[in-house]
Amino acid sequence: MLINFELQSTFYTLKNILNMKISRTKFVIIFLVSAFTFQFISNLILVPVNGEWYPGTDSPIAWKRSVAAILYPVKIVLVGPLSPIFNDPDPAPPVRALACAIYWTVLALVIYFIISKIITRKEV
Repeated sequence: MLINFELQSTFYTLKNILNMKISRTKFVIIFLVSAFTFQFISNLILVPVNGEWYPGTDSPIAWKRSVAAILYPVKIVLVGPLSPIFNDPDPAPPVRALACAIYWTVLALVIYFIISKIITRKEV
């Protein structure tokens, strides 16, 4: 019963996002949580070794290479422009999180604007 409720609420949230019946703030919060989760899980699965920027691409394990090939286009958009901060040998941890949050907020606002323009044109 609980799983069914969670699936229904997730479907309802996705339906609201696609219809843009969601506030800008809520969209940005969902985007930030999703981006941080994606970053955490992809790093957990591919396990960067010695500060590798693209872990898993040279892995002898076939499934890691396949997962890396699927995830990296998204990861390049989410983290690519922040590479100078991630390549810094010893930045303060809040600096990385703050830089990601600022960049992803701007990215979410641009995506929200583009989707809202597409939907308004479709309705007219």
